[in-house]
Amino acid sequence: MTHSLQIVEHEPLARYTSWRVGGPARYFANLAGEAALRQALDWARERDLAAFVLGGGTNLLVLERGFEGLVLRLRDQRTRVEQQGETALLWAAAGAPMAGTARRVSSAGLAGLEWAEGLPGTIGGATFGNAGCYGGAIAQVLRRAWLLLGETVEEWPVERLAYCYRTSALKGWETRQSRRPIVLAAEFALRQGDAAELRAKMASIAQERKGKTPWGSSCGSVFKNPVGGSAGMLIDQAGLKGARSGPARISERHANYIVNEGGASSDDILRLVELARAEVLRQFGVELELEVQILG
Repeated sequence: MTHSLQIVEHEPLARYTSWRVGGPARYFANLAGEAALRQALDWARERDLAAFVLGGGTNLLVLERGFEGLVLRLRDQRTRVEQQGETALLWAAAGAPMAGTARRVSSAGLAGLEWAEGLPGTIGGATFGNAGCYGGAIAQVLRRAWLLLGETVEEWPVERLAYCYRTSALKGWETRQSRRPIVLAAEFALRQGDAAELRAKMASIAQERKGKTPWGSSCGSVFKNPVGGSAGMLIDQAGLKGARSGPARISERHANYIVNEGGASSDDILRLVELARAEVLRQFGVELELEVQILG
């Protein structure tokens, strides 16, 4: 422990990921806000440790060897709404849940995030990777984000984030800089809507999501859809629905899902990832790109 900073050693990461697989973090900390985040980053820097910020653990595959650095989990879930006539600005801290926040503002008659019903993960992770589904995406409603870059907090307008399909300038930063920006909070531009209509739309999305989502632990879509196509359809046409590696399986319901039916390892999942990539490339000449991040 460093002052108020609680550092846990050898923390299993499987419990924090939607796939429920992966090894431990050498060091781990839950953080309440920006001050604690800065303290934790200083702690890691003094020990020459890599630091990784964990969002909701939804688009993440942790390898069995785990992570030798410090894993940080932002727990600040504050939100506030500023009404501006027919529009409203929603400010949300990075740790706020994406789906829960969408439900809250929609129930108050504010439209713009209803597409995120049932979307796993946090505001920070969604902002980082331009999360989207059911015709909506972060890029359509985000106004600006606050990022920690080194010792400085910067306010970036949505244009600077250079959003594209499931990616952003923040993701590109990983290959250019050793310390990537960390999302602290985001602001969304919403509009007045009918609360009953929004509830009905979200109920419809929830029902559709339930019908498509296979049983078991998964990360959602494993691969990005190629331009003009569907990763799930290509994997299906390659004859891979139901393919297994131990307790991991390519879902028969949705071929872009790899499901942990209980006790699967990251190696099991990676074998299916490589199988899907190889067969789709061999049969159709299409290179599938991972939507998930690999840690370890």
